Amino acid sequence: MSFLFRCEDIGKTYGGVVALKDVSIGLESGQVHGLIGPNGAGKSTFIDVVSGKTPGLGKVFFEDREITGIGPSAMRRMGISRSFQRTSIFPALTVRDQLELASHGAGGGHTGELVEMLGLGAVLETEAEEISYGQQRLVDLALALVGNPRVLLLDEPAAGLSSQESAAMAVHLEEIAERWNVAVLLVEHDMDVVFRVCKVLTVLASGRFLVQGAPADLRNNPAVIEAYFGSTA
Repeated sequence: MSFLFRCEDIGKTYGGVVALKDVSIGLESGQVHGLIGPNGAGKSTFIDVVSGKTPGLGKVFFEDREITGIGPSAMRRMGISRSFQRTSIFPALTVRDQLELASHGAGGGHTGELVEMLGLGAVLETEAEEISYGQQRLVDLALALVGNPRVLLLDEPAAGLSSQESAAMAVHLEEIAERWNVAVLLVEHDMDVVFRVCKVLTVLASGRFLVQGAPADLRNNPAVIEAYFGSTA
């Protein structure tokens, strides 16, 4: 199988402590691939390493070309974007100004479509610090999408959202993948979102690959249950 974005044997150590070891993932266009696991499993570390934010071990490929170590800015220019657990918005800028600033830096993009899809039209002229947290999350997602990325690495986009806001976020993620043919890697603790939008799940435990498969096949997998909740005996 040919993947748009492929990561092989990704690893990371901190002062001799192994945070991540030999984790490999491939992303397909138009599909959301979930990366899940209990706290401390290494999910965010994986995104940090493959996005170039943090140095680590392993190789990263985009369209079968190795891009290991090129750095976040170069990756963004290639069409690989990411979000963070904490929003990257500017509190004192209006939503419109933030989108225009991001669009200028990314060389343009479908900001009008993003505003419409994410329902941000009513708050375009409002400073980010004045809108709700749920709306701030949507602005953060919009900023990651400016420039028409082909790969999107999302680190807990539904964190802190209400159940209603999380459900809406899930709809947006589905549309992003399918409508714009984006390959999405989703790190998320909200299992309702994960099982709704992900076609494939990779499960980590203690920084290592545990299992991969379709969500329906993993929902009651004993190894996954044990990783989250301890022994199933």
